[in-house]
Amino acid sequence: MRAIRRFTVRPVLPESLAALGELAGNLRWCWHPPTQDVFAAVDPALWESSGRDPVRLLGAVSRARLDALARDEAFLARLEAARADLAAYLGSQRWYQRATASGSLEGPRAVAYFSPEFGITSVLPQYSGGLGILAGDHLKAASDLGVPVVGVGLLYRHGYFTQALSREGWQQETYPVLDPDELPISLLREPSGERALISLAMPDGPELLARIWVASVGRVPLLMLDTDVEGNPEHYVDVTDRLYGGTSEHRLRQELLLGVGGVRALRAFARITGHPAPEVFHTNEGHAGFLGLERIRELTADPAGPGLDFDTALEIGRASTVFTTHTPVPAGIDRFSRTLVEQYFSDAGPTPGVPVERVLALGAEDYPGGDAGVFNMAVMGFRLAQRANGVSLLHGEVSRGMFHGLWPAFDEAEVPIGSITNGVHAPTWVAREILELAAGEGADPDGDDTEAFWAAVDTVPAERMWAVKRQLRERLVHEARRRLVASWEHRGASRAELGWVDSALDPDVLTVGFARRVPSYKRLTLMLRDPARLTRLLLDPDRPVQLVIAGKSHPADDGGKRLIQELVRFADDPAVRHRIVFLPDYDIAMAQPLYPGCDVWLNNPLRPYEACGTSGMKAALNGGLNLSVLDGWWDEWYDGENGWAIPSADGVEDTERRDDLEADALYTLLENEVAPRFYDVDAAGVPTRWVEMLRHTLKSLGPKVLATRMVRDYVRTLYAPAAATSRALGAEESGARELATWKTRVRAAWPGVRVEHVESSGVGDAPEVGAVLSVRAFVALGDLAPDDVTVQLVHGRATGEDELVDTVTVDLAVGETYEGGRHRFDGEVVLDHSGPFGYTARVVPRHPLLASVAELGVVALP
Repeated sequence: MRAIRRFTVRPVLPESLAALGELAGNLRWCWHPPTQDVFAAVDPALWESSGRDPVRLLGAVSRARLDALARDEAFLARLEAARADLAAYLGSQRWYQRATASGSLEGPRAVAYFSPEFGITSVLPQYSGGLGILAGDHLKAASDLGVPVVGVGLLYRHGYFTQALSREGWQQETYPVLDPDELPISLLREPSGERALISLAMPDGPELLARIWVASVGRVPLLMLDTDVEGNPEHYVDVTDRLYGGTSEHRLRQELLLGVGGVRALRAFARITGHPAPEVFHTNEGHAGFLGLERIRELTADPAGPGLDFDTALEIGRASTVFTTHTPVPAGIDRFSRTLVEQYFSDAGPTPGVPVERVLALGAEDYPGGDAGVFNMAVMGFRLAQRANGVSLLHGEVSRGMFHGLWPAFDEAEVPIGSITNGVHAPTWVAREILELAAGEGADPDGDDTEAFWAAVDTVPAERMWAVKRQLRERLVHEARRRLVASWEHRGASRAELGWVDSALDPDVLTVGFARRVPSYKRLTLMLRDPARLTRLLLDPDRPVQLVIAGKSHPADDGGKRLIQELVRFADDPAVRHRIVFLPDYDIAMAQPLYPGCDVWLNNPLRPYEACGTSGMKAALNGGLNLSVLDGWWDEWYDGENGWAIPSADGVEDTERRDDLEADALYTLLENEVAPRFYDVDAAGVPTRWVEMLRHTLKSLGPKVLATRMVRDYVRTLYAPAAATSRALGAEESGARELATWKTRVRAAWPGVRVEHVESSGVGDAPEVGAVLSVRAFVALGDLAPDDVTVQLVHGRATGEDELVDTVTVDLAVGETYEGGRHRFDGEVVLDHSGPFGYTARVVPRHPLLASVAELGVVALP
């Protein structure tokens, strides 16, 4: 029998317990163990059975228990201490406030951070994988640092899917319906009490309506738009049905809602709450890129706006926008047909007054090798943002190659895409026992000196460290067994068949973890290339290895599902199932005991397709050693002592041969280095060399892989410069208008710019180190003035084909001006190293508000 109506009855807490609702309403509890302890004390069994969800806990606890707690003086004192601690956290001066007060930082008054998914906690399942987890960690770290960020996303009615396995090991997806009233979020309401709504005009029907939910992520508000609104037709209600689902048009509607609707939600939030309007807009991947078009509409076509021209509005938007690309593969970029985009950005669409031809030009792949029929969201992201970055040094390099076509006149190394390597939020991912090891030595977990905190592990006795790792390993074993039983029962097994699970995994065996999404490039089954050899590793009588594996494949990716099935079938074999397990439904709740319980974290992507790979960072912060291909973050921070690098056969084009070679290297490392070191123990049973690697990992990687380091990098290198440029454009937009006019003039005049002749002297026929090379460049500027350009001497090592590498640029000064727009520019360089040397001269545009010499995409060479 089905209900004709469903609603949630909220609990009424006694006045003395009202702080429980306050604590449950702020998601800081999900990374603050003392607050979790308070909820656990309400009802320990119910806390566990509720999935450690405070809202569900408070909705299920009995009235009698609440009355008892209301009379429990010890509990009330504990509750008040937790409430006071939260109040202090929300109101205290953090790193950002201290830095701005001291004058060492001039940051933006607020930053809007847009992402299609946010992984905050498993009780708010609005994430699918690394992108969402990274976004969640970004908000948490911003909160801890006091950075004034506002998150903007969507609230999906089904979230991402729940994964289970069939009897045959095939992935099965279900989409549980989420009730917003049972989530730790609240509805944004107008002062009148009415729900706040935003609307978007749609070309195919009535306006699309969305309500705005707010999650408090510590000090950071997260706005989430939801189209399950009375008055929306069914196909509009379904816009926020699930993450990454539906047709191309469905995805386009989601991204319109996120970008255009997200800006409107921000305006409503600022109007209602008085929160500062953002000075900087950060789009986490291209999904939210349409936010730039809405900001242009506000400035050009909104009756309440200043009525600027398109180019001036574009400069204002670009100056204050940061774009982060996360994908190292073109297939990971959202592309829509130009016809579909043209339809949605007609005058009947959500941004009326923004010329559709300008919109189409922003996303056009109008470069060699591009597809003229598609609209590329990443390309639009780069064109609408003055500052852009990849998420590791290697990924930045890969991204400059992928998007070189947008700046074809420049060498790949000068493509204006920088790098900020991702980080992870330690309080979320590090077991409290690990944090207590350092805190027990007097280190301050909330202090700014992260190096001192992690270095404190040096003073912890090896026996203590190893005992804690075994404790965490044992916790993982029990959790894995619990999940195995549930999985096998779902697959049709009876309890009588599952006695073997009681001996699955062993808390004293070397434990290797592997958990991530399952696209083909991450190579879930590389470990199965030689099943017999893997079996020998698992069953070695003296030095056994056990594997704990998890991961989800996209519902439409049958290839990924086949990889999961292949691994599950291997793990089902009674001969090895006590040493290798696949745990379905990988999420935050599974990850939190998984990372601390593993001794080694395995990562074997096809290099260089791992943009960053933060799971290995989480393992490292828990004293795990990485065993990884040199890709993503591991490529830049592996030092030979904090884990092992799996050699990659980069030059081998045959993928089967490459997989064979790299799998062999993986097996060899496990057999000859990893396992022997783990089992090489002293008289007290402690593997001393292993513990030294563990200490070094915590000291060398601890300060680097933190999300607080990452957010500080964003603030210093992207947010603060973006805010400064935005302010420099002028409160009355005069600076933006001047910049737009200047760019138009430079582009029009650039065909007349050329390097006519370059002369050099001072080095003779046999130059030596220390010689001074003097250069004169004769340049025609046409209608431009010397102040419009920079003439540069570019020098470096010359290859056999006369290509310059490892280049350095030296600005040349105006030496003399001639008739007809011709000028001589002079400069010199000291030859400071031996070997082949080459140089050239070039002309690039110059303006104080350009973020890069490549920004206009034009250069003149001899």
